[in-house]
Amino acid sequence: MEARVKDSGNPEVFGAIQQIVKAVHAGGVDPLVLELVHLRASQINGCSPCVHGGVQSAKRHGETDERLHNVVAWRETPFYTEPERAALALTEAATRIQDGEPGVTDAIWEAAAKHFDEKQLGAITLNIALTNFFNRINRTTRQQAGQTW
Repeated sequence: MEARVKDSGNPEVFGAIQQIVKAVHAGGVDPLVLELVHLRASQINGCSPCVHGGVQSAKRHGETDERLHNVVAWRETPFYTEPERAALALTEAATRIQDGEPGVTDAIWEAAAKHFDEKQLGAITLNIALTNFFNRINRTTRQQAGQTW
């Protein structure tokens, strides 16, 4: 499969995206939590460049192979903290809305709110949305793993 778009270099778009990324990282959330959120949403959406890039980025932040290999089955493993589990549940609920799932229920939001303050929840939510944004662009334009990061 070949990418449909070779160069989407619109500086205004990339500048706006960089501002969103800065806002996410200014939210006070552990970078590893943000990496797990990014990876899980990208797995759900089948975005190979984001999965590939997310794994590489998480490793640079000190994430282990054991945890990275198990994000897809996070509920069935002992490798994640309660805050990480809450963030992953929030990620799945916000990402799977196209599957006819109920979205982010009060229970899911309240579980996340036990571990994250409002600013952090805003950053996690924005990270989920940004990841879904990139996933959709990459899937639409057939970007390939390893070539866009």
